[in-house]
Amino acid sequence: MPCRSLIATLTSTAALLAPILAHAQVTLKPDGQWRYLLTAGANVSSGNNNAGSLNLSAEGARQSDHDKWTWGAKADRARSAGVDTTDRYGLRTQYNRDFSLDWFGFGSGETLRDKLANIAARYSVASGVGRHVWADERGFFDVSVGLGYTHDRYVRSTDISGEMRDRYGRLELVLAEESSHKLTDTTQFRQKFTLYPDLRDSGKYRAVLDTGLTVAMTQTINLSAGLSYRYDSDPGANLKKGDAMFVTGVSMRID
Repeated sequence: MPCRSLIATLTSTAALLAPILAHAQVTLKPDGQWRYLLTAGANVSSGNNNAGSLNLSAEGARQSDHDKWTWGAKADRARSAGVDTTDRYGLRTQYNRDFSLDWFGFGSGETLRDKLANIAARYSVASGVGRHVWADERGFFDVSVGLGYTHDRYVRSTDISGEMRDRYGRLELVLAEESSHKLTDTTQFRQKFTLYPDLRDSGKYRAVLDTGLTVAMTQTINLSAGLSYRYDSDPGANLKKGDAMFVTGVSMRID
């Protein structure tokens, strides 16, 4: 089964890269206060190879004894020899509320623009239930399931599900697992994997994998690196199914 093969591959990749790849992560404390994390990374070269990249992200989180609200924004831009190689912008938010010690409900929303992947705009909403598999002072592990709706608007009309389309909407199943681990007093690891089977067109699906490690240099400054992998089983004609991005940078906490 292609879907099972993809899950196995991404899980193995996350396990292998866990010690070195990262998204910085905002501080989570159950005190009802908002906390933020700002991250920036850049690379410039000239001479035989004129290239440059800029990666910016911001996160916010508020957690209490019974709920958690998070949001994140990212902007990634890169050019090489005068040609865009990355042009991606995203915004997401999720709200979780516990209705028992082990179970919670969630609602989420996300928007994405990725011109090189032919996505002029993608809007996604989802809702469902999840379970806290474990949680303590060193981290947590959650699993969740829900239903979502995603609507894509394309830069150029493309063949999707056997038809030329300039937009496409579908109901999706949302299957996710997420964990955070405090490895040492200065090192934290985080990962999240989400699978989106298409309920409108059986056999098609999307998948998103983010893995992360943050190393604190001071109370406010962190070194970070990040790997994101996006997979679409039917991205349209002349487009690759998978997109991977590795980013390193410096983060600043606002606690």
